[in-house]
Amino acid sequence: MTPQNEDWVKATAVDAEVGEHIFPRMAACEAALESRYGTSALAREANNLFGMKQHKHPIHGTLNLPTKEFLDGDWEIVEASWVKYDTLADCFEDRMDTLRRLSTEYPHYAAALTAADPRTYVTEVSKTWSTDQERAVHVIEIYDELFPDAPAGIDDAGTAT
Repeated sequence: MTPQNEDWVKATAVDAEVGEHIFPRMAACEAALESRYGTSALAREANNLFGMKQHKHPIHGTLNLPTKEFLDGDWEIVEASWVKYDTLADCFEDRMDTLRRLSTEYPHYAAALTAADPRTYVTEVSKTWSTDQERAVHVIEIYDELFPDAPAGIDDAGTAT
């Protein structure tokens, strides 16, 4: 990991905390994986770190960009409408709102929201959020490199409990 990547994750964890994510450091590590440390076009142009497509009832702006979708047995490039956030904190806030809104439909989101620790959170949320079966493993690798296990009594934000 480059020093720039490390700085990006640590700064993004602050945005996640402002956006009231329950595990801000782990969320920043998720964002690093999803957005290539903030370098994806979606991250650069829309502050969209999680590939959030536009909601049925938009709250934030929209950015149209091409994406690859698996349709009728083939990969095709299609235009998609993505959420365009004003800030990274808005992105994290919307992510939490989305997990809460869909938690009755997706039990893994409910389990993530009630997780006792960041590793359980990312393991649960990754079961539904991503088609990559190794997503949680990759996110935890980033997390462990940047935020080694905190002593007992310290939560994900580094706050004494």
